[in-house]
Amino acid sequence: MSARKPRAPDGAAWALGELVQVIAHLRGPDGCPWDRAQTHRTLIPYLLEEAYEVAEALQAEASAELREELGDLLLQVLLHAQIEAEAGRFDIGDVADGLREKLVRRHPHVFGGGEASTPNEVRRRWEEIKQQEGGHRLDPSKPALLAASKFVEVKEASGEPVPVGRHLRIPETAPDPATVVGEMLVEVAALARRWGCDPELALRNFLARREGGHG
Repeated sequence: MSARKPRAPDGAAWALGELVQVIAHLRGPDGCPWDRAQTHRTLIPYLLEEAYEVAEALQAEASAELREELGDLLLQVLLHAQIEAEAGRFDIGDVADGLREKLVRRHPHVFGGGEASTPNEVRRRWEEIKQQEGGHRLDPSKPALLAASKFVEVKEASGEPVPVGRHLRIPETAPDPATVVGEMLVEVAALARRWGCDPELALRNFLARREGGHG
């Protein structure tokens, strides 16, 4: 597929505006019975499914599939925003405004007087600002392994990387890192079973203690 010149911002805004109207119509009195029946809770499985399918398209570096999967994920975002709009709480414009304000606030080196010349400096500053805003709280709805990955990322950004090799034997070479990591995680699950503890709960409790300043 040949490269295409990016659409002008006003053109993208028009396309998104048209899409928002379609979603509103689908949820309206003369719309689709299935769409009208959906709630935040009933849409959760679709949101997770579409997010994973976007990740698969990204890993496959498949642009055509990625375009479609991003659209499916955007549909979920717009449906949730439309449900909130119908309840009079907020709409997709409020979502966009909130995101714009956060991006400006967390990029002082671009929109303010801050300085950051490397990706690591940008990431560190982002995490500092997020911490000031009350971020980094453990999300009970997030799988523990995903929360742990975020924990490690934040520690790296703050200049305190989590040490590797304290309990694991790290191979000198790993031609297939994903397979090696998968094998290690299965071994950890086997160890947890031998010791009679749940690995998901153990990891979640560890992260909770670290966030609380203990251990």
